[in-house]
Amino acid sequence: MSFLPNILFAIILFLGIGFFVKNVKKLIRNIKLGQDIDRTDNSSARWKNMAMIALGQSKMVKRPVAGFLHILVYVGFVIINIEVLEIIIDGLFGTHRVFSVLGGVYNFLIGSFEILALLVVVAVVTFWIRRNIIKIQRFWKPEMKGWPKNDANYILYFEVVLMSLFLLMNAADFHLQHVAGGFGHYHEAGSFPVSQIIAPIFDGMDNSAVFMIERAAWWLHICGILVFLNYLYYSKHLHILLAFPNTYFANLNPYGQFDNLESVTNEVKMMMDPNADPFAAPADPDAVPAKFGASDVQDLNWVQLLNAYTCTECGRCTSSCPANLTGKKLSPRKIMMDTRDRLEEVGKNIDANGGKFVDDGKSLLNDYITPEELWACTTCNACVEECPVNISPLSIIVEMRRYLVMEQSAAPMELNNMMTNIENNGAPWPYSQMDRLNWKNE
Repeated sequence: MSFLPNILFAIILFLGIGFFVKNVKKLIRNIKLGQDIDRTDNSSARWKNMAMIALGQSKMVKRPVAGFLHILVYVGFVIINIEVLEIIIDGLFGTHRVFSVLGGVYNFLIGSFEILALLVVVAVVTFWIRRNIIKIQRFWKPEMKGWPKNDANYILYFEVVLMSLFLLMNAADFHLQHVAGGFGHYHEAGSFPVSQIIAPIFDGMDNSAVFMIERAAWWLHICGILVFLNYLYYSKHLHILLAFPNTYFANLNPYGQFDNLESVTNEVKMMMDPNADPFAAPADPDAVPAKFGASDVQDLNWVQLLNAYTCTECGRCTSSCPANLTGKKLSPRKIMMDTRDRLEEVGKNIDANGGKFVDDGKSLLNDYITPEELWACTTCNACVEECPVNISPLSIIVEMRRYLVMEQSAAPMELNNMMTNIENNGAPWPYSQMDRLNWKNE
């Protein structure tokens, strides 16, 4: 019966990873609901972007305090998870500290993990204080009420508990390793610079009780990691996984360079070509007219939907947005959060209707994002520049503005007047074309 814990562990591991894979498939399906766009060009620049921004955290450190603390958590998360591999092997095969055969290397690794675990706890507690006691303004914007606020705190609690369990497990292990005459399979292995400070709490305690504490911490630690893994799909912390593809597929064009609509570009070229014959290629009677701009998530491209899932709601975009700073309704962070919420709603609709989307009478425009927010944008690209993982709220705003202008003729009166003047006079002002440059003489 000694193999029962191994079977139980294998079942828990299978269920944990299986549920995660199921959600990843749903995530990929939702992202693919977007329009196709080619982002495979210039692969060397894309790999460099990913290495510098996602792996190297180069944009995070523009705000040094938050950047440094984030790097501690990030490095801790990545490196300490190497230890998870040992736990999985031990759990499946009934071994204990299977990598201890590495000797000095193992001692160094365990010692490094412990120091990082302590630093992660310090960083997370500091994050919590900044968010809940100091109340940094960008964490208390209107869009950060309810679930977004709670989600951020849940993640911090999660990380403190996981690191604490890791150190408690090691402390109990350290105690059992040094029991006179030995205890079970606990042989001397590893270096414990942090947990050996905790270990004296077990002095005088029955060794069987310490063994139970060590086992309980071990099980809770690995089960907590599996729960955390599956929680990611429902959390803004999905960026842990998506920051890498998001930076790789980010727009490499200079800021301010907007995409032209291909159908409009072709039509203008035909109008400008004196030799073009508009009847040379008759229109396909069955062709579906192209939709200009975006009113719902299916009209956005898949990179924009990937952006929405990658957003970590840090609020750097909103805190640098001139419209938001001057009291306008626009928050670039809310644009991304709304896009994700609507995308999730569409995904659930598809799940509930056997794999097919059934019109629910809603859309991203109006039901989530209002025209007032869209027209408040100055298109300055500050939000794009500030984003630590190269998300572009502006690209979504522009697409939805296109829809308002080209599909609904719903631009503000001032813009309509300006566009009419450009069309008629070649300038934004209501003067004749002969007088449009008179301003330079003043």
